[in-house]
Amino acid sequence: MARRVGILELAVLGLLHEGPMHGYELRKRLTALLGSLRAFSYGSLYPCLKQMVAQGWIVEDGDADPTAPALGPRRSKTVYRLTAEGKERFQTVLAENGPAAWEDEGFGVRFAFFGRTDAEVRLRILEGRRSRLEERLGGLRASLQRTRERLDGYTLELQRHGLESVEREVRWLSEVIDSERDGAARSGPPPGHPAPAAADAATARPDRDPHGG
Repeated sequence: MARRVGILELAVLGLLHEGPMHGYELRKRLTALLGSLRAFSYGSLYPCLKQMVAQGWIVEDGDADPTAPALGPRRSKTVYRLTAEGKERFQTVLAENGPAAWEDEGFGVRFAFFGRTDAEVRLRILEGRRSRLEERLGGLRASLQRTRERLDGYTLELQRHGLESVEREVRWLSEVIDSERDGAARSGPPPGHPAPAAADAATARPDRDPHGG
């Protein structure tokens, strides 16, 4: 749970770094960012926002709802705004490049904010992610070799799909790393090389191995 909250925290800090947002707009942006990577629950958002307010990283401001009827009291919307401490926290998190930034849960969100991340840190995260997936590939291939005779056709096909997804991400990472080293990519992936779905990589588990051999 602490890991998931950390990712949500980073996403909120990164989005609010662009400017203040109403709660509704923030939820929409988080869904677009996190929903494509992992299941995102609104129930986890508000406790996270409360904790971030308590930490002093964000503040809540009231704002009149322009869609409310002109007569009678107008409802207020909560606007979330990043504080100076929040901006400092965001930069601190972006500077981290250890294993938590390489794993399935964190890499996609970290990559989304690479445009604000130092080039050296970007390269370390990319290389760490590739190394992690290469280790996973070794386990997947070895596992499939041991178990393929006991798998039915559908399970075998699923394992192959998982392996191919990881192989595809490793190739993509190598292309991005080469571009980073050449100084050609500073704000995102190279043109024509979209990131593979994080969900695909997550389907491949190190205890299962998909390849024909």
